[in-house]
Amino acid sequence: MSILMRPLVFFLIAISFTSAVFFSPSSEAKRFRNAYVSFELPKNWDCKLEGAEWVCESSYTKKLREAIIILTAKEVGPADTLSAYEAHLKTPRMVPGKDGTPQRSQVLHVKKRLIAGQLWIDGMHLGSEVGPYFSRYLATIKERIAILVTFSAHKEHYTKYSQDFLKAIESLRVVATKDLLSKRNRPEDVRRSNETIGAPIGNHIPLLGANEGLPPEDSGGGSNLFLNLILIAVLLAAGGGYLYLKTNKKKPVKKKSKK
Repeated sequence: MSILMRPLVFFLIAISFTSAVFFSPSSEAKRFRNAYVSFELPKNWDCKLEGAEWVCESSYTKKLREAIIILTAKEVGPADTLSAYEAHLKTPRMVPGKDGTPQRSQVLHVKKRLIAGQLWIDGMHLGSEVGPYFSRYLATIKERIAILVTFSAHKEHYTKYSQDFLKAIESLRVVATKDLLSKRNRPEDVRRSNETIGAPIGNHIPLLGANEGLPPEDSGGGSNLFLNLILIAVLLAAGGGYLYLKTNKKKPVKKKSKK
């Protein structure tokens, strides 16, 4: 092995070690399932039933309210169609700001999406619920059940949760039984046909400013963690390369003096 290749080997070893330590256990996921839907939930997240809504949060950042997932279902009424949901999500929402002044949400995208053979309306807004939160809405209808799943995260921390949200969305499955889809009896987490499909996320998240309620060391989001890990790997590689070269450095050959 050439002397130029040795630092690269140390660098790759350091990267592998750092990735194994920091990423392997926390990336595991579990599956959430209720009466009508299931999806992949990050390992450190938990869901509980609050009224007729399921609320899911990270057990590590629950007090900070950085991110939240809310699931709602209802019996289909006359106004419940995918076209109506699509038109609703394409319309900016007027939400009271921190000082009470109405603020218009920013519509980022609205599109139809096929997930495991089920057609969903996928829409994303900024500031559509409460404070500076990105909110992504997945709505669908299957026979007599309408379903809405909302993924919200503070804009300063959205990158930290975006991959978890993406995995959850891609793993969404409607699991309502034929009995639930056809009969008039309903479980406690399914609303009546004349009720709204979802309550404002603000019922579950306190109104925050851009950095209010968040520790200064967390205000940079998930990107700072990645940069720190790269820095650690580089330092490990540099240190290992230096020690290797120092211990294996060839001693100069002393010339025999001529008598």
